[in-house]
Amino acid sequence: MADENETTVPGEPAEDLFPLLIAVTPSPAERIRLAERIDGAAPLLLVADLDELRRLIAGPQLPARAPSAPAPAAAVGDILLIDSARSVARCRDREISLTRLEHDLLICLTAEPLRAWSYAELHRSVWHDDGRHRKADVQSLVKRLRRKLNELGTGVTIDAVRGVGFRLTDHQRPQVGDA
Repeated sequence: MADENETTVPGEPAEDLFPLLIAVTPSPAERIRLAERIDGAAPLLLVADLDELRRLIAGPQLPARAPSAPAPAAAVGDILLIDSARSVARCRDREISLTRLEHDLLICLTAEPLRAWSYAELHRSVWHDDGRHRKADVQSLVKRLRRKLNELGTGVTIDAVRGVGFRLTDHQRPQVGDA
Protein backbone atom coordinates (compact mmCIF):
# COMPACT_ATOMS: atom_id res chain seq x y z
CA MET A 1 0.00 0.00 0.00
CA ALA A 2 1.22 3.50 -0.75
CA ASP A 3 2.27 5.91 1.98
CA GLU A 4 0.22 9.05 2.28
CA ASN A 5 3.13 11.05 0.81
CA GLU A 6 3.30 8.94 -2.36
CA THR A 7 1.33 9.93 -5.41
CA THR A 8 -0.72 7.14 -6.96
CA VAL A 9 -2.68 6.98 -10.15
CA PRO A 10 -6.33 6.02 -9.62
CA GLY A 11 -6.88 2.39 -10.60
CA GLU A 12 -3.10 1.71 -10.70
CA PRO A 13 -1.51 -0.40 -7.94
CA ALA A 14 1.23 1.55 -6.14
CA GLU A 15 3.78 -1.25 -6.61
CA ASP A 16 3.48 -0.90 -10.41
CA LEU A 17 4.66 2.72 -10.32
CA PHE A 18 8.32 3.58 -10.89
CA PRO A 19 10.38 6.77 -10.74
CA LEU A 20 11.21 8.55 -13.98
CA LEU A 21 13.84 11.28 -14.10
CA ILE A 22 13.36 13.94 -16.76
CA ALA A 23 16.26 16.25 -17.58
CA VAL A 24 15.97 19.23 -19.92
CA THR A 25 19.18 20.71 -21.34
CA PRO A 26 20.08 21.89 -24.86
CA SER A 27 23.69 20.77 -24.47
CA PRO A 28 24.51 17.27 -25.82
CA ALA A 29 27.60 17.23 -23.59
CA GLU A 30 25.48 17.97 -20.52
CA ARG A 31 23.01 15.21 -21.47
CA ILE A 32 25.91 12.77 -21.75
CA ARG A 33 27.24 13.88 -18.36
CA LEU A 34 23.81 13.45 -16.75
CA ALA A 35 23.34 9.99 -18.27
CA GLU A 36 26.72 8.92 -16.93
CA ARG A 37 25.97 10.27 -13.44
CA ILE A 38 22.54 8.61 -13.21
CA ASP A 39 23.91 5.34 -14.69
CA GLY A 40 20.90 3.08 -14.30
CA ALA A 41 19.65 4.42 -10.96
CA ALA A 42 16.28 5.15 -12.56
CA PRO A 43 14.81 5.45 -16.05
CA LEU A 44 16.03 8.71 -17.55
CA LEU A 45 14.42 10.85 -20.24
CA LEU A 46 16.76 13.47 -21.71
CA VAL A 47 15.31 16.23 -23.87
CA ALA A 48 16.77 19.35 -25.46
CA ASP A 49 13.92 21.71 -24.57
CA LEU A 50 10.43 21.89 -23.10
CA ASP A 51 8.78 21.81 -26.53
CA GLU A 52 10.41 18.43 -27.21
CA LEU A 53 9.20 17.16 -23.82
CA ARG A 54 5.66 18.35 -24.56
CA ARG A 55 5.71 16.55 -27.94
CA LEU A 56 6.86 13.34 -26.29
CA ILE A 57 4.29 13.50 -23.51
CA ALA A 58 1.38 14.63 -25.69
CA GLY A 59 2.15 12.15 -28.48
CA PRO A 60 -0.60 11.90 -31.10
CA GLN A 61 -3.05 14.11 -29.12
CA LEU A 62 -1.33 17.27 -30.38
CA PRO A 63 -3.47 19.24 -32.83
CA ALA A 64 -2.22 19.17 -36.41
CA ARG A 65 -0.28 22.22 -37.56
CA ALA A 66 -1.89 24.53 -40.03
CA PRO A 67 -0.56 23.97 -43.57
CA SER A 68 1.08 27.42 -43.56
CA ALA A 69 3.11 26.67 -40.42
CA PRO A 70 6.72 25.62 -41.09
CA ALA A 71 7.67 22.06 -40.23
CA PRO A 72 9.96 21.61 -37.22
CA ALA A 73 13.68 21.29 -38.02
CA ALA A 74 13.91 17.79 -36.54
CA ALA A 75 10.77 15.86 -35.73
CA VAL A 76 10.95 13.58 -32.72
CA GLY A 77 10.84 10.52 -34.99
CA ASP A 78 13.89 11.67 -36.98
CA ILE A 79 16.24 12.14 -34.03
CA LEU A 80 19.24 9.89 -33.64
CA LEU A 81 18.88 8.21 -30.26
CA ILE A 82 21.94 6.69 -28.62
CA ASP A 83 21.14 4.17 -25.91
CA SER A 84 24.36 3.87 -23.93
CA ALA A 85 23.01 1.18 -21.62
CA ARG A 86 22.23 -1.16 -24.53
CA SER A 87 24.95 0.19 -26.85
CA VAL A 88 22.57 0.77 -29.74
CA ALA A 89 21.62 3.70 -31.97
CA ARG A 90 18.07 4.21 -33.18
CA CYS A 91 16.39 6.45 -35.73
CA ARG A 92 12.65 6.20 -36.34
CA ASP A 93 11.77 2.48 -36.14
CA ARG A 94 15.25 1.16 -37.02
CA GLU A 95 17.98 0.17 -34.60
CA ILE A 96 21.64 -0.86 -34.94
CA SER A 97 24.02 -2.42 -32.46
CA LEU A 98 27.25 -0.59 -31.74
CA THR A 99 30.57 -1.99 -30.60
CA ARG A 100 32.18 -0.25 -27.61
CA LEU A 101 34.56 1.62 -29.92
CA GLU A 102 31.75 2.67 -32.31
CA HIS A 103 29.65 3.83 -29.36
CA ASP A 104 32.52 5.84 -27.84
CA LEU A 105 33.33 7.44 -31.21
CA LEU A 106 29.69 8.42 -31.80
CA ILE A 107 29.38 9.84 -28.27
CA CYS A 108 32.59 11.82 -28.78
CA LEU A 109 31.45 13.25 -32.12
CA THR A 110 27.97 14.14 -30.82
CA ALA A 111 29.37 15.96 -27.78
CA GLU A 112 30.34 18.85 -30.07
CA PRO A 113 28.80 18.08 -33.47
CA LEU A 114 30.20 20.99 -35.48
CA ARG A 115 33.71 20.66 -34.10
CA ALA A 116 36.44 19.09 -36.22
CA TRP A 117 38.09 16.42 -34.05
CA SER A 118 41.75 15.62 -34.70
CA TYR A 119 42.94 12.04 -35.05
CA ALA A 120 44.84 12.36 -31.74
CA GLU A 121 41.75 13.68 -29.88
CA LEU A 122 39.57 10.90 -31.27
CA HIS A 123 42.19 8.29 -30.40
CA ARG A 124 42.39 9.58 -26.80
CA SER A 125 38.59 9.71 -26.44
CA VAL A 126 37.89 6.29 -27.92
CA TRP A 127 40.93 4.15 -27.06
CA HIS A 128 41.79 6.10 -23.87
CA ASP A 129 45.52 6.15 -24.53
CA ASP A 130 48.04 8.76 -25.55
CA GLY A 131 50.72 6.47 -26.89
CA ARG A 132 49.21 5.33 -30.20
CA HIS A 133 47.94 8.03 -32.52
CA ARG A 134 47.53 5.82 -35.55
CA LYS A 135 45.30 7.35 -38.20
CA ALA A 136 44.46 3.92 -39.62
CA ASP A 137 42.67 2.90 -36.38
CA VAL A 138 40.46 5.97 -36.47
CA GLN A 139 39.83 5.74 -40.23
CA SER A 140 38.79 2.09 -39.98
CA LEU A 141 36.42 2.78 -37.09
CA VAL A 142 34.90 5.78 -38.89
CA LYS A 143 34.35 3.65 -42.00
CA ARG A 144 32.44 1.00 -40.00
CA LEU A 145 30.37 3.61 -38.15
CA ARG A 146 29.52 5.44 -41.39
CA ARG A 147 28.23 2.19 -42.85
CA LYS A 148 26.02 1.56 -39.80
CA LEU A 149 24.65 5.12 -39.75
CA ASN A 150 23.83 4.76 -43.45
CA GLU A 151 22.00 1.47 -42.76
CA LEU A 152 20.08 3.22 -40.01
CA GLY A 153 18.83 5.81 -42.48
CA THR A 154 19.73 8.83 -40.39
CA GLY A 155 20.79 12.17 -41.86
CA VAL A 156 23.82 12.19 -39.57
CA THR A 157 27.11 11.72 -41.39
CA ILE A 158 30.77 11.71 -40.43
CA ASP A 159 32.79 13.94 -42.73
CA ALA A 160 36.56 14.08 -43.12
CA VAL A 161 38.12 17.47 -42.48
CA ARG A 162 41.27 17.66 -44.55
CA GLY A 163 44.41 18.05 -42.47
CA VAL A 164 42.48 17.77 -39.18
CA GLY A 165 40.33 14.67 -38.70
CA PHE A 166 36.55 14.21 -38.64
CA ARG A 167 33.32 15.95 -37.70
CA LEU A 168 29.67 15.07 -37.45
CA THR A 169 27.39 16.88 -39.90
CA ASP A 170 23.62 17.12 -40.40
CA HIS A 171 23.49 16.62 -36.68
CA GLN A 172 19.92 16.34 -35.36
CA ARG A 173 20.41 16.51 -31.58
CA PRO A 174 21.01 12.90 -30.58
CA GLN A 175 19.79 11.83 -27.19
CA VAL A 176 21.76 9.65 -24.86
CA GLY A 177 20.07 7.42 -22.37
CA ASP A 178 17.46 4.72 -22.40
CA ALA A 179 15.94 5.04 -25.85
